[in-house]
Amino acid sequence: MDENIWLLPEPDKRVPILASELGLSLETAQILFNRGITTKEEAQKFLFSDLSDLNDPYQMDGMEEAVSRIEKAVRDKQKILVFGDYDVDGILSVVVFMKAIESLGGCIDYFIPDRLEDGYGIKDKHMKMMLERKVKLMVSVDCGIKAVDFTEKARAHGVDVIITDHHQPGPDIPKAVAVLNPALSRSSYPDKDLAGIGVIFKLIQALMERRKKGSVLSHYLKLVSIGTIADVVRLRGENRIFVKYGLEGLRDVSNMGLKNLLSICGIECRDVTAGDVGFRIAPRLNAAGRLGRVDLSVDLFRVRDKKESEDIALYLNKLNSLRQKSEVDIFNQAVEKIEKNNLDKRYKMLILGSEEWHRGVIGIVASRLKDMYHRPVLLFSYKNGKAFGSGRSIKEFSLINCLRNSSHLCTSYGGHPLAVGCEILRSHFDEFRRETNDYADSEINDTDLKRKIKIDAKIGFREITDSFLEEIDLIKPYGAGNPRPVFLSEKICMASRPQVLKGKHGKFMVKKDERVFEAMGWGKKDWVEGVERGDRADIVYSFSHNEYLGKKRLNFVLHDIRSVKR
Repeated sequence: MDENIWLLPEPDKRVPILASELGLSLETAQILFNRGITTKEEAQKFLFSDLSDLNDPYQMDGMEEAVSRIEKAVRDKQKILVFGDYDVDGILSVVVFMKAIESLGGCIDYFIPDRLEDGYGIKDKHMKMMLERKVKLMVSVDCGIKAVDFTEKARAHGVDVIITDHHQPGPDIPKAVAVLNPALSRSSYPDKDLAGIGVIFKLIQALMERRKKGSVLSHYLKLVSIGTIADVVRLRGENRIFVKYGLEGLRDVSNMGLKNLLSICGIECRDVTAGDVGFRIAPRLNAAGRLGRVDLSVDLFRVRDKKESEDIALYLNKLNSLRQKSEVDIFNQAVEKIEKNNLDKRYKMLILGSEEWHRGVIGIVASRLKDMYHRPVLLFSYKNGKAFGSGRSIKEFSLINCLRNSSHLCTSYGGHPLAVGCEILRSHFDEFRRETNDYADSEINDTDLKRKIKIDAKIGFREITDSFLEEIDLIKPYGAGNPRPVFLSEKICMASRPQVLKGKHGKFMVKKDERVFEAMGWGKKDWVEGVERGDRADIVYSFSHNEYLGKKRLNFVLHDIRSVKR
């Protein structure tokens, strides 16, 4: 197996002090410390914050102006249009804002652009749609921070604009009635990491508290938590509170569409985890946008007919299955090209394209290939003389800087260091590939291409007690900015000969300190080769639980394994 780099935390004398102050184990204190939580006060805020700890929404620049203009629109029965994005964050931002405005008696409609036909964001061509719908106030969600020209033209046509977004701006800020974006350098809002749905929730919070309806806010957190997890923002500060209480709320759901969605995902009648959202709920909602039916994901939460709601949930599931099949096909074709031509041995960045690849799916495949080969990946779908690209990168290499270096070859591009989208002329593709490969070759070294595994703590099996597991549970929910803890146990013994399951997974029974646990290497059948009962190894793993005959059982998910001489 490839030799990954294991990164252990440096000893720090503040860790035992933190453990003593909190009454927690050294290992749990180390996990907190690794996440930048170094004092008792920070730890208590991280572990025990509740809804009363949410920030005052009026700390966000522009909030007073936004609330006042929306209240006028509601009072005067002016048509409001919420303009969203086609991902889960944008879709659910539309849903919760429409629910809020309707509860206040307002008149509201929505528009979400088609991923393939319209692309991302607000464009000048959308002005015609707004005027045809007789809109007087447009509120953007999860987009709009670069809609400078559109905002000017809207005002000239008598349409006011409120921008709510969390993305980085361009050189100019739209001259809207209000711009709500904590990511702006001028923003004084204390929490900079909100997703788009987090920003719109703060606007809803301000509206409801102005009307003395703050008690209803917890009902919105179910969808806010889904949008926050799906957008992979840091689960710290308010995001952590949104997700913690939103997931708890998913135990008791009244919305018919959400109930049907949980049912189709197979997670009704049990606790819903952040993993369930990321790998079951969000992909089904996203599939609609990827395959051109984003309206279904909005309708799911708004229809009142039971049969129609069930049908939409079933159709979203079907779309997700189609997306999965397309993803598998593209992935297999890409791997075949890479392996056949030794591209991973020849290039530090993988750039591939095909006429057959679905433009709405290549980003997911790029992410999987990036994880598999641990290098930046940029995939293209060719159509009508153009190449539409979607890329994912390792943290050591900025894809957006790479595209900037070749911007003269791009019709358009955007994104951030780890994920980008771009469009180039098909005739420029070979030149673009040469230039970006040269850039990657100059910026990436051999160490960058080695996978790094951050280990939270070294533990023996005797330390894995019920009280320790309860401490670890306090750290949930896991996600960006708060990953699932990773442990190292040294010189464990193979209690039996490992097995290969379903032709691709490695199953190990590992023993230390007279305790035995099942450890799964998902997709790692190669790890089984040459390993025998009694062999010793160092293992890096996370905890997982499954249920067997109604009982919860702890097992390990292996991240890496190294054999040790007896």
